[in-house]
Amino acid sequence: MGVVLVTEKIAETGLQLLRDAGHEVDVRLGLSPGDLVDAVAGADAIIIRSATKVTGEVLDAGKNLAVVGRAGIGLDNVDVEHATARGVMVVNAPQSNILSAAEHTIGLMIAQARNIPQSHMALVGGSWERSKWEGVELYGKTLGIIGLGHVGALVAQRALALGMSLIAYDPYVTAERAKRMSVQLTSLEDLMAQADFVVIHLPKTKETMGLVDAELLAKAKPGIRIVNAARGGIIDEDALYEAIKSGHVGGAALDVFAEEPATSSPLLSLPNVVVTPHLGASTVEAQDKAGVTIAEQVILALAGELVPFAVNLAAGALPESARPFLPLAVSLGRFLACLHEGLPGSLEIEYQGTLAKEMGGGTSVLTLAALKGVFAAGTEEPVSYVNVSQLAEDRGLEVRETTTTATRDFVSLITLRSGEHSVAGTLSGPRTEPRIVMVDDHIVEVPPSPNMLVVRNDDRPGMIGIVGTIIGDAEVSISSMAVGPSVKGGTALMVLSTGAAVTPTTLAALRASSGILDVHQILLEG
Repeated sequence: MGVVLVTEKIAETGLQLLRDAGHEVDVRLGLSPGDLVDAVAGADAIIIRSATKVTGEVLDAGKNLAVVGRAGIGLDNVDVEHATARGVMVVNAPQSNILSAAEHTIGLMIAQARNIPQSHMALVGGSWERSKWEGVELYGKTLGIIGLGHVGALVAQRALALGMSLIAYDPYVTAERAKRMSVQLTSLEDLMAQADFVVIHLPKTKETMGLVDAELLAKAKPGIRIVNAARGGIIDEDALYEAIKSGHVGGAALDVFAEEPATSSPLLSLPNVVVTPHLGASTVEAQDKAGVTIAEQVILALAGELVPFAVNLAAGALPESARPFLPLAVSLGRFLACLHEGLPGSLEIEYQGTLAKEMGGGTSVLTLAALKGVFAAGTEEPVSYVNVSQLAEDRGLEVRETTTTATRDFVSLITLRSGEHSVAGTLSGPRTEPRIVMVDDHIVEVPPSPNMLVVRNDDRPGMIGIVGTIIGDAEVSISSMAVGPSVKGGTALMVLSTGAAVTPTTLAALRASSGILDVHQILLEG
């Protein structure tokens, strides 16, 4: 039995579960950072919400600490990497608020369609304004769902019951899965052009930040109404304000904003915008579920049993020599997903050389790491080493792994292949630094970095200059570059690391240049 330190308020039912399991529950609310370091010293587990910062210092002070439990989804306040190195499990409650979030989305959509908040305020202010606040029905309208994960799927069920037609954009969902939900998959541009209402259910990543921008809004169906109860920043709020003010967008309902509190947002001045202060998870039931779920996860972790919502992998699960390959496998998975701009149809992972020998055939942990990278950027659902296998099964991703102790050019090599793309990496030098050494069967050597570009071009003089000039004109620096010609001749591949992510305008300029065959943006963080 262990000591569980609880630093923020969670449901009493969760606390009682811990006590019933025989653990000592030490509730200390409002601890200062210094007091937290002192308090964690004798704890076997710590349960937090969003306010407590579990830093490396806190983790080091918790000599007996086995698990950190976050009663909610976000983990920005936990140093997960340091916890992993220390062998401390980190768990959360990712599904505790999905029903609440889905219901809030439907509520916002109805409120926006029928002007409920505006007419309420007019009436309590003494004005009876029936004609001013005429609304529209949802029945027969087309709902576009951007992100068809857990919350998006729940919204789809409820919208279907309201008689709406459903279309969705989600490159990580197969057409078969969407069809089972009575949803038709389409491109993002076509979704905006067809939908009467749009709801957003995406994670906040580099790829999704500012996704709904002025250019996309300009392509939208006139009168479209947009609902965002996912994450702030996915919509360019200045562009949305201008689109609503011009009349092209019929209105919006927002629960989240790029900057919160959002009391000064210009969107608040528009009469056809409905807003709430980030209430998607603010229900009695969601808070109770979060407390109960995190208590259950902590109990399992302290008992040494399988923990469904573990978000990291204890370092001890890998041989010492193989641990540095864990982040490399994640990067390779994410690299491949970016090449596909979505989910590949199949995935083959090959381990070669000393790594395969030392793993003794037990490479499944590294395969989970690669899958974690594949799914990291493209789904609203939390991605962990525990749930990626189920995600792959749900999305119809066929995964196969092979090992061989023989390798021609490298001591150890990890190669990921799909039907269309491939990428390989290794660790190099005395500091065992990661290197990308092959992309789409072109031999290259470049360290993975947060912002990269893969450019396939005609193999002729001047192509490096063309690419460098376009990127330079965009005032983006190139920190490294590797060039690999095709073994068949005729084409070459450039892999570049840039100081910042290039804009869609720069990508379009590259793709439009003579001799450029295709361009992929690779974002390995976010």
